[in-house]
Amino acid sequence: QVRLAESGGGLVQPGGSLRLSCAASGSIASIYAMGWYRQAPAKQRELVASITGDDDTNYADSVKGRFTISRDNAKDTVYLQMNSLKPEDTAVYYCNADIRPIGIFANYIYWGQGTQVTVSS
Repeated sequence: QVRLAESGGGLVQPGGSLRLSCAASGSIASIYAMGWYRQAPAKQRELVASITGDDDTNYADSVKGRFTISRDNAKDTVYLQMNSLKPEDTAVYYCNADIRPIGIFANYIYWGQGTQVTVSS
């Protein structure tokens, strides 16, 4: 069984910073791409940032220059450093990962449970 667990959300003032973490655990053979999505109230879930196994990154235009995605393969963890936060960044943030479980010859997309980020004064 594979599980993704996010942490690091919370309440921050505009212009502040937060760092989200997402650790994968369980019967993992390989982790390929990892990413962060967010969903604000009454809006669709959207991609925030993604990172491949070769550390190639991709960002939504709305977060370029403010957010940085990174990963620690030794810890099976992906991070999202969020700087210069704005009220419009308020959302539930979800991580996902493309994972091949041990003993399974196929990849599956796994999702975390989400962590709330609120940017407000």
